[in-house]
Amino acid sequence: MDRTFSLAEARTVLADMRPALDELIEVRADLATRAHRHNRGETVPIPDIKALEARMGELLDGVRARGVQVKGYAPLLLDFPMEVGDGTVLLCWLEGDDDIAWFHEPELGFMGRRPLADLDR
Repeated sequence: MDRTFSLAEARTVLADMRPALDELIEVRADLATRAHRHNRGETVPIPDIKALEARMGELLDGVRARGVQVKGYAPLLLDFPMEVGDGTVLLCWLEGDDDIAWFHEPELGFMGRRPLADLDR
């Protein structure tokens, strides 16, 4: 873990990344559609699939370069490390969420997600 965020910083980075995240979701859907058609035996140019894979990789790398952890991409799941007391929690954003409203302990993962209101407990 190289970078940690305050809640305000995480929200700012998320807002800054929204156009790239929207593009990533669109590219992911296009890739899934073309791969499905290819697997059904339809003619789909392999370079088109490879270009979408490359673009998706670039977009994911851009997220990681900001210090954000990518935990999944279908659905898109991002964690923002935050120092709390003597430890670290992960602020958690899931595709479809309007804002960062959840956190979890690093060792608990998504199943341990709790609302931010529980952070003070």
